Amino acid sequence: MADPLANLTILVPESRELDLFAAMLEAEGAITLRCPLVNILDLDDTAPAEHWIEQLIVGTFSDVIWLTGEGLRRLLAIGDRTGRREAFVEALGRVRSITRGPKPARALRELGLAPGLAAQMPTSQGVIDALAGEDLSGRKIGVQLYPGDGGMPLLAALASRGAIAFPVTPYRYASQSDTAQVADAIRALAAGRIGMIAFTSSPQVERLFEVAREAALEKELDDALRRVRIAAIGPVVEETLRRHGATSIVRPEASFHLKPLVRAIITAWRMR
Repeated sequence: MADPLANLTILVPESRELDLFAAMLEAEGAITLRCPLVNILDLDDTAPAEHWIEQLIVGTFSDVIWLTGEGLRRLLAIGDRTGRREAFVEALGRVRSITRGPKPARALRELGLAPGLAAQMPTSQGVIDALAGEDLSGRKIGVQLYPGDGGMPLLAALASRGAIAFPVTPYRYASQSDTAQVADAIRALAAGRIGMIAFTSSPQVERLFEVAREAALEKELDDALRRVRIAAIGPVVEETLRRHGATSIVRPEASFHLKPLVRAIITAWRMR
């Protein structure tokens, strides 16, 4: 049987799991082109994150909301550097962890822990819905955010229900790297040399459109994304793409991680 992704050239933005994702696609016959849209870096100043870790350790929080697996891993690294990792993990075992999607749940399992509550949809609204039947008045909740404003609706919803949120953002984005390479990728999309682009996070989408504006390639990108199939790992990324006018989007129906994304890509490529 022929490789299901034979003759597909797919643009794959960089991510923590880039090598794994690219290898999975190449194993199905695809040619992958890597694009450095967003790099994740440590904080310049870890003092606020260290203070948050101490609040967790001393029992300030009854719950912790995890929006990303990367956030938990970065906090663990900070705990390592400050000699507080063991106390941090022990404290995690005493609170209820609420996860937005499979990645933070996986990061918890790596520590021998499990979510106490999981959102049915891996979105901030999904977290809000998961807490819908609970009295949050006066509840002290640690909230792990990611850079940008994406977590603000969640914080507002918690405040509106009387919860006291303690947010922490344990990493930063370095999105200005390799702008020329990103612009070249947009030109390749416009020229029809790429058959699909796959996104695994919303910041990747935002950075692509930002570079298009900077390089005066907005029309080329808009035209290309009307022709090229776009793969999104989940509904958050899909929503971001639709805000930018993209419509030809494929994504997994239920499990929002790499294997289902690859299966969705294979299905879309067979039906082209």
